[in-house]
Amino acid sequence: MVVVMSPDATAEDVAHVVERVESVGGEAFVSTGVVRTIIGLVGDIDSFHHLNLRTLRGVADVHRISDPYKLVSRQHHATRSTVWVGRDGHQVPIGPDTFTFIAGPCAVETREQTLEAAHMARSAGATILRGGAYKPRTSPYAFQGLGVAGLEILAEVREVTGLPIVTEIVDARDVAVVAEHADMLQVGTRNMANFGLLQAVGESGKPVLLKRGMTATIEEWLMAAEYIAQRGNLDVVLCERGIRTFEPATRNTLDISAVPVVQATSHLPIIVDPSHAAGRKDLVVPLSRAAIAVGADGVIVDVHPDPETALCDGPQALLGTELRELAQAVRRLPEAVGRTSAAERVRTA
Repeated sequence: MVVVMSPDATAEDVAHVVERVESVGGEAFVSTGVVRTIIGLVGDIDSFHHLNLRTLRGVADVHRISDPYKLVSRQHHATRSTVWVGRDGHQVPIGPDTFTFIAGPCAVETREQTLEAAHMARSAGATILRGGAYKPRTSPYAFQGLGVAGLEILAEVREVTGLPIVTEIVDARDVAVVAEHADMLQVGTRNMANFGLLQAVGESGKPVLLKRGMTATIEEWLMAAEYIAQRGNLDVVLCERGIRTFEPATRNTLDISAVPVVQATSHLPIIVDPSHAAGRKDLVVPLSRAAIAVGADGVIVDVHPDPETALCDGPQALLGTELRELAQAVRRLPEAVGRTSAAERVRTA
C-alpha cells in the first residue's frame, strides 16, 4: 500500500501517518521528493484499511497496489497522465489526445550548428528541442559532449527559438546544473538501471524522459520509472528506442508493441525514438509513421544541418527530403488516430 501526501503536507502530517501505521504493527518508508512525499506501507493490509488513512490531514490519496511498480501503474490511476514541459508562460504537453514532435541534434557541437538544427526542427513542426550536452559513448575516445558549455548553448537557442529543451544527464552530480538550464532531463538507455541517477532526477523537480534500456524488459523499464516516481516526481515520460536483438540489419530492433503494452499497464506517456532504433535515416520516417499509427504520444528524432560532419550519429540524422517527409507525416497522420498536435495545446502566459 502507498500513501501519497499532498504537496502542502507538513512534516507533522507525515509523522502522524507514520505513527498511525506503526500503531497497528506496520512499517512506513518515507520518500520525500521536491514535489510531494510518498509513504510506502508494509504489513497487514486489512489493519491499514481500518486506519482510514485517506481522512488524515495532508493525505492526497492511498493506493493498494499489486503491481511491483506501484506509483506508475494504471491499476489505480485509470486516467493516463499528461506531462507539461517548459517554463512559466510556455509549456508543451506530452500525453493522451495530443501528439508531440521532438527534434534536434544528437549532440551540441557549436552554437551555429545547434541554432540551425533548432530552426530546422521548428520549421518541421517540432515543439520541443532535443540536444545532447553530455554524451555517454561506447568508446571513451568518442566525442563526449561539451558539458556546461553545451548547456549554455542550448539555453541561448531556447531564447531565440522559444522551444523548451530536453537534454541527457549521465551523472547524479550534474543534476543541479543540468536542471538549471534544461526544461526536461533525459535518462538514456545506458543509465536506465543507474538507480542513484534515477533517484537524483526524481528529486530535481523537472520532468524526466526515461529511455528503455537496450536489454530491458518492459517491467524492468517501469520499475526504473518507479524509482523516479518514488522520489515524488510523477512527471515521467517513457521512450521506446529499440532493443538489442540478433538482427544486424538495424542498429536496434524497434519494439513497437511496447507502446500499447505500456499504455495498458501504466498511466505514464510514452514516445518513440526511431532514430536510435534504426540508426539509419532512411528508416526514420516509416518507423515514425508506425509509431503514430500504434498510438504513441510523440516521437523524438535527430536532425543535423550537415550529417556528414556530425560528431555523433550522423547516419541517422535527418536533413532535406527525409525531414520534409517526416514533417508531412507528423502534420497529417496524428489526426487520423484521434490526436491533436501538441502545438495547438501549448500553455502560454
